Amino acid sequence: MYPKKFLDVIEMFEKLPGVGNKTASRFAFGLLDANEEEIINYIDILKNIKEIRSKTCGFLCDEEECLICKDMNRDRSTIMVLAYPQDVLAIERTDNYHGLYHVLNNLLSPSKGIYPEDLNLDSFLNRINDNIKEVIIALSPTIDGEMTSLYIDKLLKDKNILVTRIAHGLPMGSSIDYADDLTIIKALSNRVKLEEK
Repeated sequence: MYPKKFLDVIEMFEKLPGVGNKTASRFAFGLLDANEEEIINYIDILKNIKEIRSKTCGFLCDEEECLICKDMNRDRSTIMVLAYPQDVLAIERTDNYHGLYHVLNNLLSPSKGIYPEDLNLDSFLNRINDNIKEVIIALSPTIDGEMTSLYIDKLLKDKNILVTRIAHGLPMGSSIDYADDLTIIKALSNRVKLEEK
């Protein structure tokens, strides 16, 4: 019913999380009604989206460092490792953690072709120094999250750092960014030392 070029736009929007066919179609029609200047503006904004991740911590920023890394009132002896930027926002919303973050921007998943070199691990290892006393692994309790947690634990094995993980008040297979504030607070306060089984 639709021409191929229009279907391509719909399919592009459907690849975004939580966007179904009906919403994708609305977005496509919205673009169809946009004027030339708006379209060019959208294109410019989308071209620059990859540049908004900090090269240090992987979180979102407009400059070299994110606002959290710049905040000298944060506990600089603790780094919490998370999978995605939205997970940082979920933790921050609780106002219960005041250390630093490191965002991997993915999880290990060999079945999906995601390997250690695809994660933001080099800059993480560069941040590990004598000032860091604890690394908190706060990855979703999925198979990929577990695999990534164990991999990070192995990377830190020879360092004199306490490696803990948030307690699993979070249900297996769920995402941190969907958890309510109380669940996140409980998971943080009941974190345990990460040990290989």
